[in-house]
Amino acid sequence: MPDPYPLRPVADGEFAVWARMIADTYGNDLSDEDLTRERAAVELDRTIAAFDGHTPVGGAAIYTRCLTVPGAVLPVAGVTWVGVAPTHRRRGILTSLMRRQLTDLHDSGGEPIAVLRPSEAAIYGRFGYGPATRQSRLRCDKRAMAFRPGTDFGDGTIELLDHDRARPVIEGVYDQVRTTSIGWPDRARRFWDSRLDDAPHSRGGATALRCAVHRDAAGDTTGYALYRIRRERDALGNDTSTVRIVELAAVTRRAYASLWRFAAGIDLVPWIEYEAAADEPLPYLLNDPRALHSTVVDRLWGRLVDVERALAGRRYSTPLDVVLNVRDEFCPWNTGHHRLQADGSRVVCERTTAPADLQLTAAELSAAYLGGTTLASLAAAGRVQELRTGALAHTTRAFRADHEPFYPGGWAFPAY
Repeated sequence: MPDPYPLRPVADGEFAVWARMIADTYGNDLSDEDLTRERAAVELDRTIAAFDGHTPVGGAAIYTRCLTVPGAVLPVAGVTWVGVAPTHRRRGILTSLMRRQLTDLHDSGGEPIAVLRPSEAAIYGRFGYGPATRQSRLRCDKRAMAFRPGTDFGDGTIELLDHDRARPVIEGVYDQVRTTSIGWPDRARRFWDSRLDDAPHSRGGATALRCAVHRDAAGDTTGYALYRIRRERDALGNDTSTVRIVELAAVTRRAYASLWRFAAGIDLVPWIEYEAAADEPLPYLLNDPRALHSTVVDRLWGRLVDVERALAGRRYSTPLDVVLNVRDEFCPWNTGHHRLQADGSRVVCERTTAPADLQLTAAELSAAYLGGTTLASLAAAGRVQELRTGALAHTTRAFRADHEPFYPGGWAFPAY
């Protein structure tokens, strides 16, 4: 029986209809200008569309990216443009799209890892994705943001630059930071275009994007902050205006401290909002850490497409020799026993018939891959089973890194 909703890549002449259908599932509108920008970013040969006749009713796409993982930078499939028309929900279309996408990656020997940013957290676990990074949504009361005595701000300066002048220098800072920061993606020109997009309808009622650049005493650019200001009052007339920090990157701790001092000093705006790393150092710069109100949320989700290549591609914090019994119903080629051996820069992962030390599904392994979500916490929830005493604690330590993984955002519209 033929598939009622056949899948194939999107042709150039179909892009506008397909993209507007996907955007509509998120309640977004795409202008002609938006379509032009997004068409320049999308790789049509890495799109999938489900069709009902000649009408696209679902889709998904991949951006070709690299991501910093513990001890390495690896190619990843950045999954995006995922959606199914509301007229065609609950017909298995999303499952078909996800299965085709992952199968194509495996069969072609493509990226060993897929990542996405889900609009809803309950959707992607059934496809083997797991929450790989957690982030803190900070709301900072600027009136209480007094910095600790002795905070080292150095002798640098802060300069406000327009987009054209700022872009070359902030791209350089970003590349310095991202190669040593777990969870940070590379950012090609088309993704910088999206990050710095400043069309009025994309500002959410806030001001145009500002860029504050930090230069050290030698004149070198060592950090930047992208931000907007949103003016608001509550029902009682109280000023609830916020500085919304879109992105902050710093090569040195002095640049980091100076950029936060700058943000805290912006006049006539009582609040700062920022999506920060789970172990953000900002609270330790302040006299009163309770000036920061934090809500922890999941952010980037990962999926090991090829367990052996993915595990062999990263590095581990301690020597490790463990056999993992991985169950993967959605990508059955991953199911089986995998022996992971790591000693410094030498890492090998291969099939084995040896008895397993830990048992888990691909979703748990994917969640733990970047070193944020721990195998021990998953085991406490009954999602990882220890089969050899001591294996869980040792493997948990080996997967961890010095800092929590952090995803800085800004890959492209729509959010995934």
